[in-house]
Amino acid sequence: MKKFLNSVDTVLTESLDGFVAAHADTLVLGDEHKFVRRRTLNPGKVALISGGGSGHEPLHGGLVGHGMLDAACPGQVFTSPTPDQMLAAAQAVDTGAGCLFIVKNYEGDVMNFDMAAEMSEGVMQVVINDDVAVENSSYTTGRRGVAGTLVVEKILGAAAEQGMALKPLKALGERVNGATRSMGVALTSCTVPAAGRPTFDIGDGEMEFGVGIHGEPGRRRDTLKSADAIAEEICAAISGDLGDRAKGPALLFVNGFGGTPLMELYLMYNSARKIFEKNGVTVARSLVGSYVTSLDMAGCSITLTMLDDETTALWDAPVHTAALRRGM
Repeated sequence: MKKFLNSVDTVLTESLDGFVAAHADTLVLGDEHKFVRRRTLNPGKVALISGGGSGHEPLHGGLVGHGMLDAACPGQVFTSPTPDQMLAAAQAVDTGAGCLFIVKNYEGDVMNFDMAAEMSEGVMQVVINDDVAVENSSYTTGRRGVAGTLVVEKILGAAAEQGMALKPLKALGERVNGATRSMGVALTSCTVPAAGRPTFDIGDGEMEFGVGIHGEPGRRRDTLKSADAIAEEICAAISGDLGDRAKGPALLFVNGFGGTPLMELYLMYNSARKIFEKNGVTVARSLVGSYVTSLDMAGCSITLTMLDDETTALWDAPVHTAALRRGM
């Protein structure tokens, strides 16, 4: 294993120290590294809080800021944050309008955010389950929450910034989640620092189709195919799951898992866009880059979110975070 480390025991805290120092104009680190929050809070705005295991950067800490999250709670690598982290974050950023937890559908995340919500007042939750690869997995009951989480965080972040109340925000989050589908493919494994070896073995001429963002198995192990063939199968799965809704304006998001260069991600975007538009989707908005990663895994996911006038305007609204900035 070759990684920039001092110790596997301190990799998270040292990374968080560096992250917040690099963005000290906009971010504050919570006590005991429990959370990262916006430096400047907006009184009377619903606070959006998310989090999850580290190793998926820039999700979630990199999406804290104006127009997105108010706080993010980082767990150890691929390990859920604890309820006391969510409680501390909520207390730090709730300015009187309540908090909305945005939770990826993984058992540890759901359990711990549920516990924190039960111990809080004025807290609601939205659970993200956009992955169409498998119905249940080693980490979940039901579909996994993957790259679509960023889409929900961006749209809800804009709505919250504009003053939307807690209950309508929750309903909007559920609507956006329902209009979002994703699937990924891995070309290599990732290496968790504490393990010091790849999470799974995969041959040079193989790919894991439908992989999860922790390296958990997908639909099948297959021989490596062309980019067009990979995109065709992923897009067919997404369109098939959306059914008649897969027509009209949409956001196409091609996300890298950490070890794939932008050149290849844009190539995959080109393939996916042609396929979707041939089948009645109008790609009205786009995002390409490594935003929901799996450490050093090579691979990508494709996410499609069907848009309407409201969600398009919210996607376009100004945002200023470490990982996503525009309009400001």
